[in-house]
Amino acid sequence: MARLRRFLPSLNALVAFEAAVRCGTFSKAAKELGVTSPAVSRMIGRLELHLDLQLFRRTPSGVVLTEEGDRLFASVSGSFNNIERTIVELVDRKRMARRPIVLSVSAAFATHWFLPRLARFQARFPGEEIQFQLINGSLEGAVDGADIAMRFDPGPTKDFEIFPLMRELLLPVCAAHYEGARGIAGALIPAAARMITLSGSPVHWATVFASEDDRPATTEMLFTDYSLVIQAALVGQGIAVGWFNVISSLLARTALVPARPEIVATKRRCDLVLRKRPHPAVVNEICHWIAEEYRSDASLIADRHPDLSAALLAELPAIITQEFHYLPA
Repeated sequence: MARLRRFLPSLNALVAFEAAVRCGTFSKAAKELGVTSPAVSRMIGRLELHLDLQLFRRTPSGVVLTEEGDRLFASVSGSFNNIERTIVELVDRKRMARRPIVLSVSAAFATHWFLPRLARFQARFPGEEIQFQLINGSLEGAVDGADIAMRFDPGPTKDFEIFPLMRELLLPVCAAHYEGARGIAGALIPAAARMITLSGSPVHWATVFASEDDRPATTEMLFTDYSLVIQAALVGQGIAVGWFNVISSLLARTALVPARPEIVATKRRCDLVLRKRPHPAVVNEICHWIAEEYRSDASLIADRHPDLSAALLAELPAIITQEFHYLPA
């Protein structure tokens, strides 16, 4: 390599020579290299001068390779092809090793919880890519092809590891500008309020947040997708039942506010599930990051809504307080 460097004015000259022969003309080589035709001609001229060899023979119809030029091109072209092949293989191998992390979650979680903090995720895990496997309906069912799955009451199994997050936490939420947004604890939701509910949900606002006795009639807006329930609340259409695992960041940023200072913890749990198999270390780190984000949201909400503070802080210990380790990759 030391002798080669003495023979060449620069590696750029060799690159220009190879491109000129392969492309057929100096102008096409210049276009590929992003320089001018005279620049390619000058580099090749310096190479010929440095080697004291004529690589091209100038003719009225253009330039053609000399015997020396033909032998040099065969060697250079083969070497460049080998270098290119090796680099492509190395890059592809690295790309395959760093495949996307598949996250199986609801569309509402992906839209209202994860995407707003995507920049924080990228800063924490530079180069990592998330691929969503979106679940329609309730967060239940099999965990197929996912690295991390969010599920309600996943239950113990020999095939999966459970990363504990929190109990199912519910509270009525609305936009701050919604009329009569704030109520008092224990009070019925006002009769004038429009309730935004999820069609077919096992949890209903009427049974969770108020007694059925002498309940005043309210209007109701039904959606089959929870993302639409939250979006309707965000634009001030009414009061929605908020699942904390979806709306925590919206409450922390005050995009939504509690319609009544009350949190209900059900008997169900919302946890992360992973198949028992070797995982990249980053999978474990992402689970801990999700838990940290929930803790941060809960602290902000408790500061901004003191009347919720006691209920939230009572649940904080349940939001990932234990170490959890997966099998190494």
